[in-house]
Parts: sequence; C-alpha cells; structure tokens
Amino acid sequence: MKINFYSAQPLQITKGWGTSACWWSQACKDPETQDEIINLLYGKDGLGLNIYRYNIGGGTDEDNCRVPDPWRRTESMMLFDKEKEETSWDFSRDATAVQVMKKAVATGNVDTLVLFANSPHYSQTSTGQASGGLLVHTCNIPKSKYKAFADYFLTVTEHFIREGLPVTHISPINEPQWKWGGDVVWQEGCHYEPEEVHEVLHIFANEIRRRNIPVKMCIPESGELLQTTPKYFWTILADDDIMSLTDIISYHSYHVDNHPEERYEFCDRIVRANPQYRFDMTEWCELPCRHHTHDFKSALIMARIIGQDMIYCRAVSWTSWVAVNGIHKKDDGNDYADGLMSASADFSEWSIADRYYAFAHYSKFIPVGSTALDLGLRPTSDNNDLNAFGFKTPDGESVLVAVNEGENTEFEVKGDFKNMRVISSNSSEKLNTVYDGEFKSIVQLPGGTILTLILA
Repeated sequence: MKINFYSAQPLQITKGWGTSACWWSQACKDPETQDEIINLLYGKDGLGLNIYRYNIGGGTDEDNCRVPDPWRRTESMMLFDKEKEETSWDFSRDATAVQVMKKAVATGNVDTLVLFANSPHYSQTSTGQASGGLLVHTCNIPKSKYKAFADYFLTVTEHFIREGLPVTHISPINEPQWKWGGDVVWQEGCHYEPEEVHEVLHIFANEIRRRNIPVKMCIPESGELLQTTPKYFWTILADDDIMSLTDIISYHSYHVDNHPEERYEFCDRIVRANPQYRFDMTEWCELPCRHHTHDFKSALIMARIIGQDMIYCRAVSWTSWVAVNGIHKKDDGNDYADGLMSASADFSEWSIADRYYAFAHYSKFIPVGSTALDLGLRPTSDNNDLNAFGFKTPDGESVLVAVNEGENTEFEVKGDFKNMRVISSNSSEKLNTVYDGEFKSIVQLPGGTILTLILA
C-alpha cells in the first residue's frame, strides 16, 4: 500500500467526536466514578470528546411498561396524572444523568450539546408506553399529540438553557424506519413514516421560532445509510421551514460494516448531491456485537468504520452509540457489551473496552478543525482488511490512521515530512509510542494493529 500525501485531496472540515449518555448516565450515581468516566471520555487526558448527547426520555408508567431493563427506559421531568389527565413538572428528576452531563460540560471541551429523544413522552403515545406501538412499523404517537410532544421536548430544552447548559442542537426523532414495538420490546423507540417525520419536525421548527430558542435541529437520525433513508432525507430537505433551522443532517451507519461500496454510494447519492448541508454520523456500534470487550478485533472494526465514515461518507463528525453499556456476559464467560466501556447495573464493577482505544487513535490526535483527506484508496467488500485514512490538523501536521485486520505488512508514505511519531495499539499494547524521530517512508504494520502517524 502506498500513501501519497502529495496528491491527497482535501475534503470536509471535521467538527469532532462524541458519544451518548443514554442510558448509563442515569445509573452512575457515585461521584468519583462519574469523575473517572467523564475524564476518560471528555478530559484532556482521555478521549477529549467535544460532542455530548443527552436523552430526553419518554418516561415510564410503571403500571404500563413492557421494557424489563431499567437501562432501556428513563425518568422524565414531566409528570402525568392518569386520573386527572394532567401534567406537571419536576425538574429535579433525572438528577444523576443531569449531574453527569454538567460534569462533561465542566471539562470545557464540549462545544456541541445535543438533546435527543427515542420516543415521545409515554402519556402522548397511543399505547401509553415509550417503547413503540402494539403493531410493528406503526407510529406510536397520534397526530393530535404532535404539538404536545414538541411542547414537552422544548420545555425541557428551555429549562437546560436557563440552567446555563450550552445546548446547541435538538434531535426529536431517532431511527424512524425501524419497526419499534410489536410483541417484543426492549427499549424506548417510535416508528415514523417519512410524512410523519416531516409533520412532526415542521411543528418543532415552528415552535422553536415561536419560543425564540437559540438551537438548531440535528435530524432525522436515520438508522441506515441507504434503503429507506433517501425517502426521509428528501422529505425534510423539501421543507424550507425545517431546513432553515437544521444545522446537521444526521445518520447512523449500521448494518454495512463490511460493505464500503455502500458508503461510496451514500456519499454520491446524498452527501455530494447536497453540498450545502452538513452531514454527521451520530450513532454506531458493532451490531450485532460478535466480539467481546477485550477482543481487539472489536477495536479494529471500530477504527475501520470511523475512518470509512469520515472519508468515504464525508462525515463532518463521528459519534459512538453509547459511552457505557451494561455488562453482557455470554456462555463463554466474556462480556459482549457494545459501548466504549461496560458496567454492572450499579457501577460497582466497570471497565474500559478495547474499542475505546480505537476511538482514541482519532480523537486524541485529530482535533476539531482538521481537514479530512482523500488519499485515493478504495477498499472493497472482498479486500477490506487494510485501510488508511488521512487528515490535516489546524497546526499543519498530517495524521494517518492505519488499520490492519490481516497479516503483517508494510506501507510507503510519500510527503514533505521531516519528523514522524507513531502510536500503536493491538491486543498487547494500547496507545504506545513506538517511534518518535526522523521521517521514514517505509512503515511496518503488524497484523491486528492500529497505527496513528503524526507527520510534520
């Protein structure tokens, strides 16, 4: 493989890296544990993330709830009296999750604070549950409640702004195309057809204007790159009222981990066809999760996906699904949680997953304002084991992230460089500086290894 920085073509300016507080932050009650995890994620000595996603949950009616896992449902600040059919507010609720969010903001690194929802409040849904309709692929909120949903979400938004939290974006809808609901439910969620997405977001846009709230929308959080995604995009792009308040076109890159060709097509059909808009990848994890938390293959996959999303989809930012997920041990005794970390229900036990270090190979060395570079490489589904991704930092350094899921190899770097630092991670070492000296054009890349090269 030859990496030629002389011929690299500049792409988009990156806006950074993030993760979600859903649903772990509500369970992390110990202040010292909160501090440790926030430092690992948002601190300057940790990943240095700058994007934080807080879940405005749909709440839980304990008498009408089918979601068994408390980490998949939320406490709402809006209370609902079923007998009187009246709502009231208690902004002291969800206190632990709010405390964790405030600690992230206090690091000084968060410049993008997104409030998102998986479902409307349960009192606004057809089932009285925040986990979807009784029939799959059926919207769980009647049209008569669209305005109530906007009022709920935006009242919480205004509360956080009054509290001094720097909310920049709201995201009322999440993965609208999935079936959500039916006989088996496992988390909050709500299906919307494209026209329902349009109607809900149009109301949100009008309410943001009416209330004069200084936020933009991050929408529509499509759960896939292609398939039904274009229908959702074209619907909202045609509405000037929505788009004038939309700062981020958001999508998730699930289910195409081994198909870079779908990323090329997504870029051509949607991203490059709409250069006036910013496209961000706002959610990904290995799905289904076939590799346990200390199987370095999980880190290699994540490093490959981050790079392919940034370069081949031209994502302006990249956000992982969750920072922490519940420990999920299988019969082999290993933990298959899909977050950057995993924890027991009360956080008495928690640990860092190998994929955390994959994220670090980008977030620690590619700051906000860096330029993504097209190095001319085009892997295919049949030849996807060796990948390399280039960036130019605001300070003028060139950064290369190389991911080798195959056998030992080497590659050649061409460029006007004098110095080179090489950081390596694999199954036995994490973020080790293995070389720091004069530039060398030939770089050894062992199998099962991620390298970040800092070139100056």
